[in-house]
Amino acid sequence: MRSLLAAATISLTFTLVLTPLFIRLFARIGWGQVIRTPEDGHNPGHQAKRGTPTMGGIVFILGTLVGYLSGTLFGGSPPTISGILVLWMMVGLGLVGFIDDFMKVRQQRSLGLSGWRKIIGQVLVAVPFALVALNLPNRWGETPAAAYISFVRDIPALSFMALGGVVGTILYLVWISFQAVAWSNATNLTDGLDGLATGAGIFTISAYSLVTFWQFQQRCHSEALVAAYANACYPTRDPMDLTIVAASFVGALVGFLWWNAPKAKVFMGDVGSMAIGGVVVAMAVLSRTEILAVIIAGVFIIGPGSVILQRYYFKATGGKRLFLMSPFHHHLEMRGWPEITIVVRLWIVAGMLAVTGVGIFYVAWLAAL
Repeated sequence: MRSLLAAATISLTFTLVLTPLFIRLFARIGWGQVIRTPEDGHNPGHQAKRGTPTMGGIVFILGTLVGYLSGTLFGGSPPTISGILVLWMMVGLGLVGFIDDFMKVRQQRSLGLSGWRKIIGQVLVAVPFALVALNLPNRWGETPAAAYISFVRDIPALSFMALGGVVGTILYLVWISFQAVAWSNATNLTDGLDGLATGAGIFTISAYSLVTFWQFQQRCHSEALVAAYANACYPTRDPMDLTIVAASFVGALVGFLWWNAPKAKVFMGDVGSMAIGGVVVAMAVLSRTEILAVIIAGVFIIGPGSVILQRYYFKATGGKRLFLMSPFHHHLEMRGWPEITIVVRLWIVAGMLAVTGVGIFYVAWLAAL
């Protein structure tokens, strides 16, 4: 518990105090936001945001690393492979986003990495994560992840290894890569208004810290406990460390939000939004709640979902539009909603979905007793 509180506090302090220094640094080296023109289909009201320092995601990535490592090393709970895997996804997918951001800033164009290059980068991060997560068992034989599709825990009937070791491993790598690509791009699309993705990330990862802390409370290692409470026990490896890294990330986001809330002094950029996606997918996989993530992190599905609906409706109706603009938050802007109203109401949606997801998780535990 001491490590948990220390990690969250250090992360929050780091981003709250040091973000202004990074803002001045980014402004000095010319890392200003590039905004698409109205002719490119972007909201004309966003032109005033051109030049605002971007790539602020670097700040909360660093804050998370400093907070987590300080809290665990000096709090008596050393880092585990599970916590390191979450950091790997955060930093790795954040790096893909950084390359995308840097290309935009350097070329002063709104186009960075092409779609396929971005996907290749995301897969190159996801595959090592998946391979390590399936290996390195602890003294109880628990690996960070398991080759199952999971809801509130692993679903025994949905085992990739039922198809054989080689085929099962390949399909598992595809499954993890799909999640990494889907969630990192979903969080990236959600990052379209000041503070929107930051606040949504706070609610989402806070929910995951509750899930993993509950799993920590319900662990069963002795044979007697497993025999008595088999359906109520969780096989999650290192749940307390997952809670610590989640708390570190939330603390870093809270400190960053002080400067990112409307009217933002700094944007997180793709480096930040993809890092949030990396933490979402890592927490979902390692806590064995991959399908439940669709609810817990459901606010991040609204944006890409609206883009998909817009595209298919446009094709099906011969050119008609379902939304004035997609993603959905831009549709609300075009309807005349103030930006702060959209952001706060989507934060409320994020909180409701996160609470609903945690509630489903808890009810499933009660049903297993």
